[in-house]
Amino acid sequence: MKLKIVASAFLLASALLSTGAPAQDKKALAFVVNGASDFWKLAEAGVKKAQEELPDYSLQFKYPEQAAAAVQQRLMEDLVAAGISAIMVSAVDPKTSTDALNRIGGDVPLFTTDSDAPDTNRIAYIGSSNTDAGRQAGEIALKALPEGGKCIGFVGLPGADNARERIEGMKEAIAGSKVELIDVRGDDIDMTRAKRNVEDALAANPGIDCMVGFYSYNPPRIYEVLKEAGKLGEITVVAFDEDPITLGGVREGTIAGTVVQQPYEWGYQGMKLMAAFLEGDKSMIPEDKLVIVPTKIIDKSNVDTFEAELKARIGG
Repeated sequence: MKLKIVASAFLLASALLSTGAPAQDKKALAFVVNGASDFWKLAEAGVKKAQEELPDYSLQFKYPEQAAAAVQQRLMEDLVAAGISAIMVSAVDPKTSTDALNRIGGDVPLFTTDSDAPDTNRIAYIGSSNTDAGRQAGEIALKALPEGGKCIGFVGLPGADNARERIEGMKEAIAGSKVELIDVRGDDIDMTRAKRNVEDALAANPGIDCMVGFYSYNPPRIYEVLKEAGKLGEITVVAFDEDPITLGGVREGTIAGTVVQQPYEWGYQGMKLMAAFLEGDKSMIPEDKLVIVPTKIIDKSNVDTFEAELKARIGG
């Protein structure tokens, strides 16, 4: 009798396995950002476009609860535990997170974007050359300040590679000129603190000539503070990225120019890169493991064309 019961149970289990859910669900790919910012909407649109072309994959776009390396790490650990197949991440603080990122990279293929972590076991980086972008910011400052001047910079995560490289790139571009970057203040992607940093810098340096916003939300905070202080148009503003306030400032001439990236391509190309890698195709990965998507300068001469392209992409 016992043998019959065991045999029946085995047959029932076999039947459930053969008639239930598919033996293997779609592979899941995740794009993990470094904090909440409207900047990432373009990357999210790129991931959405890639999803249309990768029907055999489930693509996820993830924001950490706050811009902290530990919080981002827990998010990725949860993704690994849930069975994610590969992760692309903009590392919050790669310098102090090497071991943690290596643990993730030891479990699943790890790619980086926006802020690289070259000392880890990541497969490849896709994004801007932040050093080149910093040099372009320097070019904007040099053109806008032909007689020279002192600049103060503002950034979210000073320890992140994207911040460090942009600052270094700008310093390279202005080296030997009369334009100086005398200070850079971090805000940990806290909008209230970002605005307060500008207010404090202006109060401590009323004669400052130039302000540089190194992260996408910094130029709008600079714009707001200068407008409230009645100094909009008096202090040169050098920007990064394409926040609507930033583009409006470029159009009206109160922002000298902005260096824009292509986060849409990071999301679109990045997902396809990871899918190809999982399928055994490594042809898209260069020998130096850097997939560079060029940055460009937007000023009054091309801002309208750029904004029209931007709206079409997000809308699409």
